[in-house]
Parts: sequence; C-alpha cells; structure tokens
Amino acid sequence: MAAEYAIRALRDGDPEVMSAAFTAIGWDKPVSQYEKYLEEQESGLRDVLVATVDDEFVGYVTVYWESAYFGATPEIADFNVLPPYRRRGIGSGLMDAAEARVSERSAVVGIGVGLYADYGTAQRMYARRGYIPDGRGLVYDNKPVPPGDTVRVDDSACLMFTKTLRA
Repeated sequence: MAAEYAIRALRDGDPEVMSAAFTAIGWDKPVSQYEKYLEEQESGLRDVLVATVDDEFVGYVTVYWESAYFGATPEIADFNVLPPYRRRGIGSGLMDAAEARVSERSAVVGIGVGLYADYGTAQRMYARRGYIPDGRGLVYDNKPVPPGDTVRVDDSACLMFTKTLRA
C-alpha cells in the first residue's frame, strides 16, 4: 500500500531536519549541503522537492536547471528516500513531480546513476521510467572517461541517462 505523503518545496528549517535524518542512518549529508540547496533554489539555479509523511521529512529530489554535464538540459540530481519509507511510492512520486516541473520548461531531462550495488534500485527505476543511456559511456565528476583510463568506483562514477518528456 502506498504511503500518504506530500511533496513541497524546500523551505527554511528543512536543512537541519534533513541532515539529522541522514546522520541518524550513518550518511554524511551536512546541514551546509541543504543550506546551499536552499540558496540555489532561491536564486533559481535549482528546485528542491521534499517529501513528507505526517509532516515528517522522508525524502527529496533536486532539479538543476542548467546541468554541469548536460548544459541547457535540466538534470534531476541527488534523489534520496529514507530507507524505512522506500517501496511505498514516495520515490516515484518525487520523480513524477520533478519530471512534471521539468516538462514545463524542457522536452528532455537528464539524470546520472552510480555504478555500484547501492544504486541498483535507482538503476532499475530509471530504466522502468524510460530513461536511456546518453551513449557517452562512463562519466566521472561530469567528464567522460576515455578508454584505458582508470577511475575509482565511488559516487562520482556514473552513467548518464536522458528521457524525453514531451514531443
């Protein structure tokens, strides 16, 4: 059964709550990261959508309006749902909301996904949602990796995908 959830824009007070929620599960997501997101949202560089259940933070997704990798094509980035709230439709709801927002301004959206097992659920989700690889191969820190180069497999190593949202 899907959880009853709400999706809203990031607002003052959220950075501390979000950081604390991730610290509680052992993730390093400092308050400063979310304060930067709030500043970027206020300046129009990024939108941040926050999911709540009973007014309690459970996840978020961001949309960069100008991507370091894709250029003028908006990029969905930094998408997380707290583990106890996964597989309840909240992640799909966040993605639906992000794609709807992007489709108002762009026919195409981009997204990157990590390469190791922790990203397996996201890899499958993006494929089911119609995202396809952009064909440029392995990317590290937003730069294509040339054949023969060695890179560390961490959060900076990914494949980039795109999806057509409207004709």
